[in-house]
Amino acid sequence: MTIAWQVFTPWTALTGGALIGLAAALLMSFNGRIAGISGIVAGLLQPARGEWQWRAAFVTGLLMAPLLFRLFATLPAATIDADWLTVVIAGLLVGVGTRYGSGCTSGHGVCGLSRFSLRSLVATMAFMASGFVVVYVVRHVLLHLMQHGAGAA
Repeated sequence: MTIAWQVFTPWTALTGGALIGLAAALLMSFNGRIAGISGIVAGLLQPARGEWQWRAAFVTGLLMAPLLFRLFATLPAATIDADWLTVVIAGLLVGVGTRYGSGCTSGHGVCGLSRFSLRSLVATMAFMASGFVVVYVVRHVLLHLMQHGAGAA
């Protein structure tokens, strides 16, 4: 994925973050639910009585947001520098990780940290540390080995 830094605007990022926080707070206030995307989607796949409607509405809102945004502004260009197999494997690994971590970055990082959950703090630190390590290994170690051969390490 490539980020177009020349069009980065901190105000839109701040507004987006505030809207995510507001949506999470409203869901908790009115529904008593945590806005963890993996848990919401998992609940759609195995719906409990009375749970399907709000989950479907939440996911529909996530999917509709870019379409509504497009009515007012141009969507930023997104480029994924990976083939479909890599994207599918990465998605499956994220799914497995959210099951092992009992939640995803939205559930732990946004909602759990705002509730001062120690478990969410540990989970978020693990997510971040894993991401740092993977990026370092892929961008520096593996790339160096591919460019200079395995014997140059």
